[in-house]
Amino acid sequence: MVLQQTWLVVLSWAALSVGFASAVVIVIDQFVLRYRQPVKIMEIVWPATALYFGPAAVLTYRQWGRPQSPRWLERHRTPPKRPRHAVTVIEILHCATHCVLGAIIATLVVFGFGLEMFGKRLWPEFIGDYVAAVAVGLAFRYSAEADMGGRRAWAAMRRFLVGDLLSVSVFEFALLGWLAVMEFLVFHETVQPSSPVFWLFVQIGSVIGFFAAWPPTLWLVRRGAKAELLGTPQ
Repeated sequence: MVLQQTWLVVLSWAALSVGFASAVVIVIDQFVLRYRQPVKIMEIVWPATALYFGPAAVLTYRQWGRPQSPRWLERHRTPPKRPRHAVTVIEILHCATHCVLGAIIATLVVFGFGLEMFGKRLWPEFIGDYVAAVAVGLAFRYSAEADMGGRRAWAAMRRFLVGDLLSVSVFEFALLGWLAVMEFLVFHETVQPSSPVFWLFVQIGSVIGFFAAWPPTLWLVRRGAKAELLGTPQ
């Protein structure tokens, strides 16, 4: 099988190892060295970003994430200035994390239960990925809300629909479109999640989704739909 070629398997394991190691570096910095984030969701966003951006995520975290921690501010007083595009990038990373976690959850469920639609495993996976991404996004928004009870849930839903749904949708369509192209047009065979090649494709698709989500996220930021930013300077 094409997907079992040694060079592709080795490349996949190498990419996955780099991503995992990068995530571990950030987790250690946050929880062992105690550079905790003032917005707790960012303690998930940064390691999740490292899973597909690798060392680039570590560098971005060191420049924009770590200086937000109380421990860093105790030593340096004022965080360094960020470029204007930092707000957009961090907002994309929030939405990207919804999609990445959603893809992991949906993949495990679909393949674990052997779900198929029209004789294909890919269709329930696509539906599951999108639904899981939306569910994770709502959970993130819910945890970030200061209100309690029913108002908190409704406020989280409203903020997600207004500020996140478009970015999440564009990211998901780019990621899932990439996976479909790989399976139907390039390799012409089903890629199983038990293979590291599948997760390499998810990594690449996540990078594609990040850049695809940039224009709509920038538009949302400029129109004020993302006025209350998580983990970004006001």
